[in-house]
This record gives sequence, structure tokens and C-alpha cells, in this order.
Amino acid sequence: MEEKAPMTMKDIAREFGISVATVSRALKDSPRISEERRKAIQQYAREHNFYPNVIGEALRHSRVMPLRLIGVIVPEFTHYYFSSILTGIEEAATARGYRIMVALSGEQHEREVSICESFRRSKVCGVIVSQAKDTKNYEHYQKLIDAGIPLVFYDRICTGVNASRVVVDDYMGAYNAVTYLVETGCKRIAFYGSPMQLEISKNRFNGYKDALLKHGLRVYEEIIRVCDNRADAETLTPEILAMDQRPDGFFAVNDDTAIGILYTVKRSGLRVPEDISICGFTNGQRAVACDPMTR
Repeated sequence: MEEKAPMTMKDIAREFGISVATVSRALKDSPRISEERRKAIQQYAREHNFYPNVIGEALRHSRVMPLRLIGVIVPEFTHYYFSSILTGIEEAATARGYRIMVALSGEQHEREVSICESFRRSKVCGVIVSQAKDTKNYEHYQKLIDAGIPLVFYDRICTGVNASRVVVDDYMGAYNAVTYLVETGCKRIAFYGSPMQLEISKNRFNGYKDALLKHGLRVYEEIIRVCDNRADAETLTPEILAMDQRPDGFFAVNDDTAIGILYTVKRSGLRVPEDISICGFTNGQRAVACDPMTR
């Protein structure tokens, strides 16, 4: 991917045939510059997505070497997965002389857009992001790329943006997990997954579905749920267990959801794995939940 150098005040100064100091004053709305000239410079900066380097400005008169920053967007911290990812990013960045600027989107598209804008203003060297669940418009990601800021997706990726990605094989992970459940005797397997606009959700559901069809089993729509956390799992599972034909297995999109299913099943008096088997998706591998008292 060809990198585009971000615009600088020198570029603006060259365009107007003025000094960098004059550009700086105009962008700060200084009355020392005529109103007409200020507005022209500010409009040009906006049209070319230029924002002052606030970090560089703070360090301009310092003898300290300017910081090299990488922006990291995390959807939530409720899962151990995201905490472990952040630890790895921090270690790798520090070893190479970078610092990270971490922001939490809270699974909100609007917050994600605001964070990307903040990173762009701060002139970060790059952005590492796992998108929010409700993100369907990706213009804010494209703006980062257009500004010459390298972008890397992890876990939750966007196929509509030409950027690097770090992912596991979601399809095969789910396929292998469900195949394991089938091989242990399960024939009616429930699916608990994330919202289907996420690529990881689509891939894991396709792996689940294909594993069932490969073994000649039906996909039962009534036991497919959007559920990707423990709290929702504990709320939804009693209804599933109360069905006349309850599942004999569960595929959970992550460990947190699998734990919610496990505790609900145990409270109902059923045994795991004798009565019901549970598989959670863990970084592309299956994790089998069983009753710790019988392990």
C-alpha cells in the first residue's frame, strides 16, 4: 500500500507564498493576520485535511526527542482477549521505541469516529483497531489512510477498506469446534454469536453451519442467537433449555459466553458434558467447557 505523506504547514506556506509563522498564526486565528487571509488559509487547511500537530507543538521547544505514537482502538475490556492483545501491542511498540495511545470505543460507531479524528489530529504514526459492533460506515478509516496514516485491523476487520489485517481462521476454528461436538454425539447444536455485520460473525457462523451440513445434520434456526457475552448468555439460555427439544450441544462465539452457558446449564440441574456439551471459540481453537467437579 503506497503511503501518502501528511500535509504540513510548510506545504500551506508554499501554496500561499508566505512564511510558516504566518500560517501558524492564521490557524490560531491571530488578529495579526487579516481576516480575509485567515479564512483563506483555514479553508485550505480544512479542504486538505490538515490539522496542527498538537504533540509536536508541545515539544517544539523541548530538547526531548518527539514521541513516536501508535493509536490503538479497543472495543471493550470485558474480554481477556482484548487485554491480552493490548499487552502484546505495548510490548512490541516499546521494544521499537514507540508509545501507544489507547482509546476505548465502547462498541459505539460515533465514539470510534471521534477517536479516529483525534488520532489524526495528534499525528500518530499508525492506528491499530478492532471495530465496534455497530460500525457499518467506514469513511473514518478511509480518512486515516488518505492522510497517510497506516491502518491495521485486528480480530474484527473491515473488508471495505484496503488495510492490513491480523486475524485467525474464524471459519475453520468454528468448523473444528462444531465437528468436535458432532463427534462426541451431539445432533442438535445451538449457536451463540455476535451481530452478523461483523466479518468474524459471518465466518464463524458459516463454519458452524458447514460442519453440521457436512455431517448430515440440520441447522435449527430456533436455537441460533445473537449473544456474545456472559450476561446475555445467562438470560437467554433458560429459554433454550426449556424447549421441548432442547439442544444437546452449544457453540459459543467466545469463552465469556461459554461460561455463561455453563453456569446456566449447571443451575438447571443438567450435567456437563454428560447431558450437554459446550464449545467456546478461543483464538481459532476450540475450548471445551466441562463441569470442574467431574474433571
